[in-house]
Amino acid sequence: MEVGQDGITDIIPVEEAKTLDGLFKKRVQRSPEKVAYRYFNPISEQWSSYTWEQMNQWIARWQAALAKEALVPGDRVAVMMRNCPEWVMFEQAALGRGLVVIPLYTDDRVENAAYIINDAGARLLLLEGSDQWQEFVAIHDQIAGLQRIVLLGSFEQSSLDSRDSARVVSARDWLPAHAGEVKHVNSDPYSLATIIYTSGTSGRPKGVMLSHHNILTNAYSCLQVVPVSSDDLLLSFLPLSHTFERTAGYYVPMMSGATIAYTRSIQQLQEDLLTIQPTLMISVPRIYERVYAGIRAKLAEGSGFARWLFNLAVDVGYSRFEYYQARGNWRFTHCLWPLLKKLVASKVMNKLGGRLRFVMSGGAALPAEVSRLFIGLGLPILQGYGMTESSPVVCANRLEDNVPASVGLPIPGVEVKLGENNALLIRGPNVMLGYWNNPAATKAIISSDGWLNSGDIATIDEQGHVIITGRLKEIVVLSTGEKVPPADMEAAILRDPLFEQVMLIGEARSYLSILVVLNPVRWQNAVTQYGLDAGLNDEQNNQQVEEILLDKITHQTSEFPGYAKIRRVAVIQEPWSIGNGLLTPTLKLKRAKVLEKYKVEVDRLYAGH
Repeated sequence: MEVGQDGITDIIPVEEAKTLDGLFKKRVQRSPEKVAYRYFNPISEQWSSYTWEQMNQWIARWQAALAKEALVPGDRVAVMMRNCPEWVMFEQAALGRGLVVIPLYTDDRVENAAYIINDAGARLLLLEGSDQWQEFVAIHDQIAGLQRIVLLGSFEQSSLDSRDSARVVSARDWLPAHAGEVKHVNSDPYSLATIIYTSGTSGRPKGVMLSHHNILTNAYSCLQVVPVSSDDLLLSFLPLSHTFERTAGYYVPMMSGATIAYTRSIQQLQEDLLTIQPTLMISVPRIYERVYAGIRAKLAEGSGFARWLFNLAVDVGYSRFEYYQARGNWRFTHCLWPLLKKLVASKVMNKLGGRLRFVMSGGAALPAEVSRLFIGLGLPILQGYGMTESSPVVCANRLEDNVPASVGLPIPGVEVKLGENNALLIRGPNVMLGYWNNPAATKAIISSDGWLNSGDIATIDEQGHVIITGRLKEIVVLSTGEKVPPADMEAAILRDPLFEQVMLIGEARSYLSILVVLNPVRWQNAVTQYGLDAGLNDEQNNQQVEEILLDKITHQTSEFPGYAKIRRVAVIQEPWSIGNGLLTPTLKLKRAKVLEKYKVEVDRLYAGH
């Protein structure tokens, strides 16, 4: 382990870094020959790497290319690529020139990306390749404000529309062969570094403005509670457009000198875990849920004895965890742990690479049974809490103080308290500058004395652990961490007169579904039009009905982000009313009551997932 100024690890202090590109500069100075990033090279079909100094040389070339675009400090540039070293090169080059980076989700609809590009006034866009660009061609007129589109992959110039031949270039042609020193024109820590768009109750995403200082202080505070050293190897697979990955999976390793390996894809995550053998992993709950479901499915196929032995290992392991956390008594069964670890726990951990020290979970609530399984098998899972508007980490569990039912204690420098209706309020250097071009929304969420209203309902125990119990605003949080305001999508769907009432569901699930009550007259017309059985009793007929309804729903919700796609629908025969207790006297939907009443239908929508 390297020894730095703090005498323990090689952590770069906020004051020394000053800015995010300043942080990179200091890391290069401290660890020039150390491996910074690992990635899979599709040409050689092998894993390759860049040292910090090699990255620095590439960043100089990206900066020289940006210099040709007549961009000035404060201009916005956007990136829509999967995680890779080039993502980092582009951002660091842009930040070094004082530009503001706008990250976009690669799986988002191009219409939504175009809205963000226009709202932010982005002048340059970096894409992966020609296939991605072809999707933008269909909305060419909506991105007229872009002066330059750079494609990382090669493409045929002849494939371009004449209108775009001058502004679309390949990175290979755009980047100079050589460049001088990397420049750092901005020394103001409080200047705008990035605008990250997040869905709000308006249905359109709002641009969260984060400064260099916002993110740097958040990364540094994370390192005070989560031990990440220069010896660590982190496997990165959450998109860098996700604030959690951006801070915890990109800047935290940079600040501590750890190495980052970019997985090829979520589908290849299992294989990459075995190859890379990471020591740390950051994820939203969905990944842990998938591993959990896979383990349970395999156990269901095995013998009764195998299930008994596995459950015993988890029970004993979790009991040991409670004992070492000073919340439980020592038990004689703890003596069985070395044997149970060899027979059960180690075999599971080896499938995750065999070197994980701990993993982190954030972005959405982690189911208790999933947390218990991992912890019981000897892999600490630290749940935390945050939001884009807070850069994003607010609270986190510690290895020595891990309360799985909570999201932990506030990180150093961040204050929390309960406001009206037990809303969790947040104050600290990590709180955003505000929403881009939306002072009214900023004023509504940040008080005059700097308290950010999370919109989440919470309790705080005697030791200070924060427990999230609900949300003031009706927001559906998927297990991937994406947040979807149901009222906006429901209103869009109800524009089709076929739908009388609708309710979006998907809390802590991997995808969205919807319960619908159909207009009886319009439904009869649809039955005739499509030649359906009005009774909805035949399975094949039901499948056809679902496909027809999903097609109509997709048409009405095309303006929403790609992660907000509704995949399943269930038709409810009885309208929701005040009389049956599903509507309030003011005709507002009692969501919890609807979920309770139609639990069977909801379970069917998620069967097998």
